[in-house]
Amino acid sequence: MSDPPHVAVTGAAGFIGSRVLGQLRRDHPDWELTALDNFYRGDIREVEGVPVEHVDIRHRDQLTDALAGADVVVHLAALSGVESCDADPDLAYETNVVGTTNVAYTCKREEIALVFPFSAAVLGDPTEFPITTAMEREPLNWYGETKVLGEQAIETLADGSFPAHQFLVANLYGQHTVGDRTVSKGVVIDFFVERALADEPLTVYEPGTQARNFVHVNDVANAFCLSAEHLLDAHARGETGSTAFELGTEEAPSVMEMAELVAAIAREERGLDPTVELVENPRAAETLVDEFTVDTTAVRETLGWEPRHAVEATIRDRLRES
Repeated sequence: MSDPPHVAVTGAAGFIGSRVLGQLRRDHPDWELTALDNFYRGDIREVEGVPVEHVDIRHRDQLTDALAGADVVVHLAALSGVESCDADPDLAYETNVVGTTNVAYTCKREEIALVFPFSAAVLGDPTEFPITTAMEREPLNWYGETKVLGEQAIETLADGSFPAHQFLVANLYGQHTVGDRTVSKGVVIDFFVERALADEPLTVYEPGTQARNFVHVNDVANAFCLSAEHLLDAHARGETGSTAFELGTEEAPSVMEMAELVAAIAREERGLDPTVELVENPRAAETLVDEFTVDTTAVRETLGWEPRHAVEATIRDRLRES
């Protein structure tokens, strides 16, 4: 173990990675931090004085050199989203499967602890609630399949070699700042807010009753930072193997309910009057359950994590500030 600890973040120029990197720097100014990204989507080059190095996780030799001396890697580099993975299935496989396996293999060789999110997309259409990590993996799309393969690779390689925390993460929302720049991803809540501000209809894909569990990017990043702290201790004790956590909140409205909430707040805060329209769903493989509660007992009890952000307050702030 290094003294001070050395933590690396892949995907550090992205939506979650840049927030994780910033929080680690603020919470642990004495730690050595390594930030990696191939800048395929994210283009942030520095966070809180930490430079982001150009490293592609698909290239194992390059990755191994970049992670030299690290105690923990927070692995967030990925091609995320159903549409992105469908549009370029080869890149999705190379990044989410080969790249993640490269990270896990490097952790095995170099005895590095690992933090990894594998997405609720691995579950497909759950039939029991609340959601837990013990459920069968039945993804409906290629994105979910690649995340299953990444999860399995880490679980296999961590056994007897290094400690890992894997997170089944619900739907992200929100934004954060890096310097004077606002970083967001354009998820469904952002889409509704932007259309409301543009006086455009809030279009909801049929049937509209499909539920989503929402968790703020800042809360997700906080969980990963807490995980890194706990893994440092686990690593020092010689622990190995993968532990899975559910990461979500008690907020699981339907997409229609979310659109109607944005419309109502837009009227209250901005005097706007957006309409909500149900339209044909272009997605052939999408989770359509009308409930999506998540059991977060493990992450609360083990890591001491608590969500600090709420959907309604976030929407209200966005509409007030825009």
